[in-house]
Amino acid sequence: MIKYAANAFLALKISFANELAGLSERVGADIEEVTRGVGLDRRIGTPFLSAGAGWGGSCLGKDTQALLHTGLDCGYEMPIVRAALQINRRQRQVVFEKLLKHLPQLEGKRVAVLGLAFKPNTDDLRDAPAHDFMVWLEQHGATVVAYDPVALRRARVEWSHLHYLEAPSALAALEGADAAIIATEWDEFRALDWNSALRRMRTRVLIDARNIVPIPLETPATLEQIGRAAVLKGVLEGVLESEFLESRS
Repeated sequence: MIKYAANAFLALKISFANELAGLSERVGADIEEVTRGVGLDRRIGTPFLSAGAGWGGSCLGKDTQALLHTGLDCGYEMPIVRAALQINRRQRQVVFEKLLKHLPQLEGKRVAVLGLAFKPNTDDLRDAPAHDFMVWLEQHGATVVAYDPVALRRARVEWSHLHYLEAPSALAALEGADAAIIATEWDEFRALDWNSALRRMRTRVLIDARNIVPIPLETPATLEQIGRAAVLKGVLEGVLESEFLESRS
């Protein structure tokens, strides 16, 4: 019970942050500021209060499901735990919908997926959000180019059912891409010069599902993050409109 409860509570914190992120986008708030402020309360704290693509891996999902099923076996409903699981599933769809909002026709498009592991500093692919993104992209006719600092080798075995191209680096994955999804918050991606990296893309649509790209950007691009208003840089911030439109053609 202690183990299940601990991991379910951490899952609840992540799902709560993601639910707040959806509302923050709609009321004009910045989820990073919201969670930072909430985390200053010592009774709550900041760990696991981060909005993004949702949790993956084995522990949080498995133990949350186990706690829920234990309750069902005992005839006891646990709606809060059930909601945490539902929000986590919905969050992955939210990321994909952000892409479709700016690139509704994916047939024949080239989309980079940066990060395969469910979290940085591991090659663990269990229940990784990137897997769902790649499945959806393939179903919509996109060509997927994937890069991860350590998980590519493992993905060749565990994700052999997927069809995608491997890139030797993040910059190589972005070369000529119509869009990109940041699925894992690797430090390598944080350290990229994104203003330069975006210029390698054919259509500069970047879905940052981990909120690691620093804003504001100088390069004309469309940037979607979690819990923040979309940044449509180029038309609204003084860069020549013709340059922005050319980057999206």
